[in-house]
Amino acid sequence: MTGAHWEETAQDAEFRREVRAFVRESFPACYRPDPEAENSLEPEDVWGYDWPADRCSPDPERRAGALAWAAALAERGWIAPHLPAAYGGAGLSPMREFILREEMVRAEVPTVNGIGAMLLGPTLMEFGTQEQRRAHLPGIACGRTVWAQGFSEPDAGSDLAALRTTAVREPAGPAGPEAYRVTGQKVWTSSAQYADWLFVLVRTDPDAPRHKGITFLLIDATSDGVSIRPIEDMRGATPFAEIHFDDVRVPVAHRVGAENQGWYVAMAALGFERAGIGAPVKFEQLLKRLVGRLRSAEGQELVRADTTVLRHEIARRYVEMRAQYAVARLTAAGHAAGAVPGYEASVSQLLGAELHQRLARTGARAFGPYAQLWQRGPAPMAAAFAHMRFDAVAATLLGGTTEIQRRVIATRGLGLPRS
Repeated sequence: MTGAHWEETAQDAEFRREVRAFVRESFPACYRPDPEAENSLEPEDVWGYDWPADRCSPDPERRAGALAWAAALAERGWIAPHLPAAYGGAGLSPMREFILREEMVRAEVPTVNGIGAMLLGPTLMEFGTQEQRRAHLPGIACGRTVWAQGFSEPDAGSDLAALRTTAVREPAGPAGPEAYRVTGQKVWTSSAQYADWLFVLVRTDPDAPRHKGITFLLIDATSDGVSIRPIEDMRGATPFAEIHFDDVRVPVAHRVGAENQGWYVAMAALGFERAGIGAPVKFEQLLKRLVGRLRSAEGQELVRADTTVLRHEIARRYVEMRAQYAVARLTAAGHAAGAVPGYEASVSQLLGAELHQRLARTGARAFGPYAQLWQRGPAPMAAAFAHMRFDAVAATLLGGTTEIQRRVIATRGLGLPRS
């Protein structure tokens, strides 16, 4: 990447202090998670939070905390800080947004409306119409409208171009303006059961080459014919859902980009997703906790005898997460220089996914048989690594498999021919 460098200025340092003071003064005390709560590393489930679920929680205190945190961020335009002020954002540069996100993760407070703010927001700024921006961006920026991404299907996850959900165009008539009739199924959609709107990929030309007959649509989750069912994972949690579309009518005005060109819109959206800073900061904090525990007298009683091997393994994890942090920072710097996240974002995604699994194994090895304890109370580090091992299983599948990321790096980054 050319022209991408970042020397943090005195103004950047001052902005960091401003973010830290804001979080310290504005984060609702009642919204701090229960120490026994699940501690997933999913983007929308940070340090025991799940903001899309929390904002409609049956627990009035948790619901009030989630809404108060969203209101405090929205007042500064910090839910979607990259958006222009006219749409409810703060107009922050990519570098300032990087600092904001980093400091929020370090403070262990949740992002708000992450899918809408970090994926759809920049996508609409790049490919949306003025009407779409005016209709949807303010709701994203104030936390009023929650979005979910409907890309994966039962037979189209890693091979996204194999998707089968169809959209047939029909003229205006008594039922309304010109529209698409959408039929099909999406699956593994994060937080879809809490979403107000969905952005999905549909096949609009079954005879076109696989990547060229796809269209990107915005669909109201309350539309007739939309049904959403949560899926329970191996932990007993329900972080995602399946969505069925049964002859759902979607106005043509809800299409983003040109018809049959949705693949390119989606790839840009995924690029924004993969360029995040959250994972390396969270991994670094967890590794620091592990090191602190191992240095304590209590921790040393639990450590395996082969401590030299363990020390070397922990050192490798530290180097890997610093490399991932540097790539995330480089991606932000490239974005500031005018580049749209591309293969660099896949490098970050690949590093993070595999590091997630290696870090889980390192933590488990450190505590040997004690790493099998699932209940947080009696377990070392409140069973953080036991839960992380389960969480990490899907790390190399989420947001595009590692095989997909390697293919992107090989073809778009290195210019190698497709196999």
